[in-house]
Amino acid sequence: MTQITCSEAMVKSLIDRGVDAIFGIPGAQTYAFFDALYKYRDQIKLYVSRHEQGSAYLAYGYAKSTGKPAAYCVVPGPGVLNTTAALCTAHNAPVLCITGQVPSEFVGVGHGMLHELPDQLATLRSLTKWAARVDHAEQAPSLLADAFRNMTSGRIQPTALEIPLDVLGHTIDSDMEVANIPPPQFKPDLSKIQRAAEMIKKAKAPMIYVGSGAVHADKELAQLAKLIQAPVVAFRGGRGIVGDDTPYGFNCAEGYKYYPEIDLMIGIGTRLELPAFRWQDGIANHEMIRIDIDPTQLVRLRGDLGIVSDSQLAVQALLEELGPDYECEESREKQFLDIKAESQKEIQKIQPQMTYLNIMREVLPRESFIVEEISQVGFTSYYGFPLYEPRKLVTCGYQGNLGHGFQTALGVKIANPDTPVVSIAGDGGFMFGVQELATAVQYNIGLITLIFNNNAFGNVRRDQTNLYDGHVHGSELKNPDFVALAKSFGAAGYRANSADELRELLQKALIESETGPVVIEVPCERGSEVSPFEFLLPANYGR
Repeated sequence: MTQITCSEAMVKSLIDRGVDAIFGIPGAQTYAFFDALYKYRDQIKLYVSRHEQGSAYLAYGYAKSTGKPAAYCVVPGPGVLNTTAALCTAHNAPVLCITGQVPSEFVGVGHGMLHELPDQLATLRSLTKWAARVDHAEQAPSLLADAFRNMTSGRIQPTALEIPLDVLGHTIDSDMEVANIPPPQFKPDLSKIQRAAEMIKKAKAPMIYVGSGAVHADKELAQLAKLIQAPVVAFRGGRGIVGDDTPYGFNCAEGYKYYPEIDLMIGIGTRLELPAFRWQDGIANHEMIRIDIDPTQLVRLRGDLGIVSDSQLAVQALLEELGPDYECEESREKQFLDIKAESQKEIQKIQPQMTYLNIMREVLPRESFIVEEISQVGFTSYYGFPLYEPRKLVTCGYQGNLGHGFQTALGVKIANPDTPVVSIAGDGGFMFGVQELATAVQYNIGLITLIFNNNAFGNVRRDQTNLYDGHVHGSELKNPDFVALAKSFGAAGYRANSADELRELLQKALIESETGPVVIEVPCERGSEVSPFEFLLPANYGR
């Protein structure tokens, strides 16, 4: 019987499950794993980042933009701790963290071995849906299968495996493989679907609110929206599920304008963050149906009817229950289009951000990906950048972690090499991951990065000015010359000093990014941006 190492068995299992790229930095406890990656380098490509957080963010961008599992591998202790901001950001993406561990005999002993943590597995379990340790090489195939099963079934969330240094080098039989078990379908309770259909038939003004748990139900949701004449509203993760170029695709600013009129809320694959916790007016004035694959979500915010189900299966069942003969009393399309047009006029006052976003939408192809950053333009993009397909806006969700954008966008571009990808960065957030410019150049990752430079942590500075008597402290920054910095790494670097220059440079970048990364700095006067939060937190803003 042919013998292979535990590491080879794991790499082979990754390849068998469709993983064709992996991110990481080799180190003492993972040498055997990286040697296995070398042996299979024709089937799985390694991208080495310049900081462990970059490895995890790249994996997140890859997974979030495609829905396909992505993996990264780093050393234990400080290595894996450096990835935790990205790991908790991937709370709704299929990301696998693979990390080493001290030799088996020293796990939990506390001798202070290199990279040792008191209880690394407990730390990983607090950040993931499932985590385990491979204590014996023969466990590796089955535990890796468990990791994939957990992260791709039910609520999509990250998982983690740690493997002691010695175990990675142990050998097992080469045919010790575990078959892929299809994930459960999570079909809806048909009696509850019938109740939901009755509630919909009685409603005069329903609203559908979607999150990232509904991205694969886009076609069904478009049918349902038109059938019951309901807008489909999204905040971040659900943007583009129903296109903004249709009467039914609403961003959060548009949704808030219609919200006071509704008598039924249908939440699908979402925590309902805005209507439940931000849109205070009228929350008790309507019935609510919640559809979610995670039953704990239905407990955290109870609706009048909760349905545990895969969103696509539930919406399809609703369409079948309503039947081909169901017809809404009247079309609301004109009303929806009027709301959208009015909202688009209103948000234009968020300047200069909307000028930049309007140019981006004008220049960029329809299918382009946008990766926002915690920045003034990034926040505005939640409602100010029209989207036409799901997954095209990649965000950090409720973690709101500064610095994710540029690094995540690199992973998005690796996963989508033939589609334009634009990173919307602020100067503060970009500097969190500036070292990954080296990664972008090394692997010819054709990402377009826009750095909107106001020499400040803009949100912090605004709040200090408005809420703390102008005590600006720690929020103003001294930055490098971003154009010279980009060029020093080997990337193309430009500066747009006006809106017209941004338009021209963005058009140029679409061509140049076919062969490598492009950075465009957009200088902004410090403190000049109009706050975008009027349309993000309308009921609470200024209170």
